[in-house]
Amino acid sequence: MKIFVTGATGFIGSYLIERLSQTKHELYCLVRNSSSHSEKIKKLGATVAIGDVTDKASVLNGMRGCDWVFHLAGLYSFWEPNNRVFTDVNVDGTRNVMECAIETKVSKVVHVSTVGVYGKPADNPYTEKSDVGPVRFSEYFRTKYEGDLSVWNLHKEKGLPVVVVYPCSVIGAGDPKASGQYIENLLYRRLPATVFSDAVLTFVHVKDVAEIIIRAAEKQNNIGEKYFAGKERLSFRKLNQMVGEMSGVPLPKLRLPDSLTMINAVLFTALAGVIKKPPPWGMSLDQMRVMREGFRVDGSKAERELGITYIPIRTALEETIASYKE
Repeated sequence: MKIFVTGATGFIGSYLIERLSQTKHELYCLVRNSSSHSEKIKKLGATVAIGDVTDKASVLNGMRGCDWVFHLAGLYSFWEPNNRVFTDVNVDGTRNVMECAIETKVSKVVHVSTVGVYGKPADNPYTEKSDVGPVRFSEYFRTKYEGDLSVWNLHKEKGLPVVVVYPCSVIGAGDPKASGQYIENLLYRRLPATVFSDAVLTFVHVKDVAEIIIRAAEKQNNIGEKYFAGKERLSFRKLNQMVGEMSGVPLPKLRLPDSLTMINAVLFTALAGVIKKPPPWGMSLDQMRVMREGFRVDGSKAERELGITYIPIRTALEETIASYKE
């Protein structure tokens, strides 16, 4: 198949392209002109199409002649100096990709979302069939949810042949975003205290997310399906202990109470808005809300229907820690 991929230079995207390079599929990747990763993608056998999801014409030109679309491009961040950029990429950019997929008549789209769009459902743990909760805990989750609504509307109204993958908290070597930054801060002893020790997140190895995307595309007769990607549920206390044990680095001795953590997040976020620099230690209000609420997810559908065997999170942490030591 000829596969058009957005977000190929991102964390999950880079693992996906490497995995796809081992298959017989032909790869066409939408890459911004400013990206420094074009040559790496070309070396893996992919054809680079210069463009951006916010530029619909470039998406359409790159997608023509392709059979499948893998849409991974998105703004994954818990603080930006201007929140408008979340809507530009996660809502408008997603709609552009999906409308182009309809126009070019591709046979399948795999859209990569996040379990965070569910908010905090009544079900615990929650599954793909659970009703979404009333609140999204960050601007990232809110705009991803809005983008998802447009995806499902196009599926129902115009026959968009879509399957959606919802990753949990993704861990693996080379992660430049929130999870990777948190582990890096622990390893380099940058955190003055731990927070939300009892909050629980569901984790997944980045390689498993890439594999689920590919298997969701290759599986027949599953248009309209949803797949959560994640299995192991860990509290921050347990995650911190595992990182400390594996690395030999002592953990912060202080534990910040939840209420004080949120007060600091409000203050740091307000200051960041003035100086236009991210809050220290990732303590934006959005990120602290997400960490406080957590998410308990049941990702067993991917095991049953796609034949996934999840890699232990201990392995993901070992690889991540080793990459920082290197």
